[in-house]
Amino acid sequence: MRDFTHAAPVAERSSAPPDALLRREISVLIVDDEPGIRNFLQRALGKEYGLVEAVDNVEAAEALRARCRFDVLIVDISLPGRSGLEWVESLHRAGERAAVIFITAYADLNATIGAIRAGAVDFILKPFRVEQVLASVKRCVADRSRAPERTLLGHVNVTSAPGEYVEMIGSCPAIREVRRIIERIAPTPASVLIEGKTGTGKELVAAAIHRHSRRQGAFVPVNCVAIAPDLFESELFGHIKGAFTGAHQSREGLFVAAKGGTLFLDEISEMPLPMQAKLLRVLETRRVRPVGADHEIPIDVRLVTASNRELEDAVRKGSFREDLYFRLNVVSVKVPTLRERAADIPELLEHFSRKLAQELGMTPYAFGAEDVLRLEAYPWPGNVRELRNIVERAILLGRLPWESIDGGAPQEATADAAAIGFPAAWTLEEVEKYHTLRVLDTARGNKSEAARRLGISRKTLERKLSTWPDTRRTAE
Repeated sequence: MRDFTHAAPVAERSSAPPDALLRREISVLIVDDEPGIRNFLQRALGKEYGLVEAVDNVEAAEALRARCRFDVLIVDISLPGRSGLEWVESLHRAGERAAVIFITAYADLNATIGAIRAGAVDFILKPFRVEQVLASVKRCVADRSRAPERTLLGHVNVTSAPGEYVEMIGSCPAIREVRRIIERIAPTPASVLIEGKTGTGKELVAAAIHRHSRRQGAFVPVNCVAIAPDLFESELFGHIKGAFTGAHQSREGLFVAAKGGTLFLDEISEMPLPMQAKLLRVLETRRVRPVGADHEIPIDVRLVTASNRELEDAVRKGSFREDLYFRLNVVSVKVPTLRERAADIPELLEHFSRKLAQELGMTPYAFGAEDVLRLEAYPWPGNVRELRNIVERAILLGRLPWESIDGGAPQEATADAAAIGFPAAWTLEEVEKYHTLRVLDTARGNKSEAARRLGISRKTLERKLSTWPDTRRTAE
């Protein structure tokens, strides 16, 4: 392994062409258990890029990532111990933004789907030519050079373009309340704490707060889980050249990157206690001191934080500072689970099917009425994120992956039912009764809300219910 501390500073190569300069800044990590593949790729890529390291397992790769940030990961899907696909999926969930290129000798549909879900840039089959890998890495570098503002410190997405914002989908009371709170607090400078289970869309809420705040700077989201404990201060506040081993040039931190905008710290409960004290001081003074600097920098940043754990519990256990908790929790927004907003599932299915089909270049998946009913009954432990993944798999497979949803095969249904959503033997009155009662269930027995969703008056709904004596519904 090469010594990271003796890499030549980029400034020393200023006589090189601009594209060569960019390539020399790029770091690549190869993870493959075949020595021949590792040596082959390391030699080929080492001629083009500034830092190229190669290891044979995930544990060694993690040890390297703790010491150095990599721009491109070239990962074999099948590795001894923990698979490359599992590892990259965990990095993706943690907010890692490095470009990923998968290589494998055994391609199948599940591996392809997993690679897509893990955000892979490319998927290369063994045996391959060196030109294939070089071209793939070159595309990653070109993307980086065309949009440098979209990556920061290797694991942060920076965005301020209106077209990149997606409005929250859904019309249930819980989501309407979230929207109402956002519209009320967004124009203020108050710190906001977003609470909700994993996969409920906390980052989307943070982006909505930024969008409606009319702040001119960027929206900078970062997952605290993705930052090594000893790198927190440098990542948030920046550092000057020579501040520590490996600091070959000065670098701005996240607070400076979010100047005039919003900094979103997801999973704030994972921040180490010493760093919590420093963050509290920043919030009180509105100034940051880069690591190694003898001066402070004034900041104009709206701070929004989120946690999937109850921070009050963390305060009681002593793992989170009480004074910082009160500074962050000026206003709180609680994001409902998907189970609590099951009535929004049909709208979410339509949205994800249309959006993902466009991204994948495929036909949207058509969900039948029975499909929707079963999906509404599922508890969704992974919340909206899990629903999105299920829709993506349905588009790719051409069928709903029931084995991933409830562990069993889909309920029996006729070909006609699959086509029109209800069994062909049902009468129109039976379809109307079934649909009406289901809407009433999703509205939690609220007849006024159910009537609104059905597009009829409450009096008409009550008249229909009275004709079905076997239905027992509690009046509001």
